[in-house]
Amino acid sequence: MNNQRGIWGPAIAGGVVGALLTGALGLAVAPQLVSSKAVRGALIADPSMLIDASNALRDRQYAPVIAANRIALETPFASSWKGSAKPDVTLIEFYDYACGYCRKSIPDIERLIAEDKGLRVVFRELPILGPNSVAASRVALAASKAGKFASYHDALYAEGAPTPETIAAVAFKLGIPGTPQDIPEYEAELKRNFQLAGQLGATGTPLFVIGDRVINSAAGYPALKKAVDDARAPRG
Repeated sequence: MNNQRGIWGPAIAGGVVGALLTGALGLAVAPQLVSSKAVRGALIADPSMLIDASNALRDRQYAPVIAANRIALETPFASSWKGSAKPDVTLIEFYDYACGYCRKSIPDIERLIAEDKGLRVVFRELPILGPNSVAASRVALAASKAGKFASYHDALYAEGAPTPETIAAVAFKLGIPGTPQDIPEYEAELKRNFQLAGQLGATGTPLFVIGDRVINSAAGYPALKKAVDDARAPRG
């Protein structure tokens, strides 16, 4: 997750610290079960307990939101997806073409798709990093309507940071309009994505949704793979 994004930094820090403190408080208010010394010793021995508590709290918080919006989340805009045509697990990524952390996640996502024939990845535009991000997303939606999303997505990331020149060059190669189009259907999709991301507590990109889990960071292959496996596991 990028901590150098202006307004996102304080929100990220506040959210993480608040969740960690909440997790710690949950332990502190149960003296009848464990002593404060035992709690302190356990946290010193394994600080990851706080991270685990934070993740569990986040899952419980957003599971109802995911359940209420699952169809909207998992239904791609036109061809904005990769992987299985008949998935048993869907991974959703909210992303920005100017986001270095989204770029960093590309090999992890491609590896998951290559290894897991039951996985679909749905890509949702969330252009938060300026006018070039918005332009890239609007052209991406045009590419998606033309059935060329994957080609546009991969080619634009390969060009580096999105600029009017790189966007136009990629669009020209694919035979789609290189100038962002103000089309109501595209604007409605972007608005819906921002609303969904806001309900899921987004503090930046990438934002992943897998099963009942929200991961708001470039968590890496092991974390994404575990989330996919957990989403597929039978629920008792």
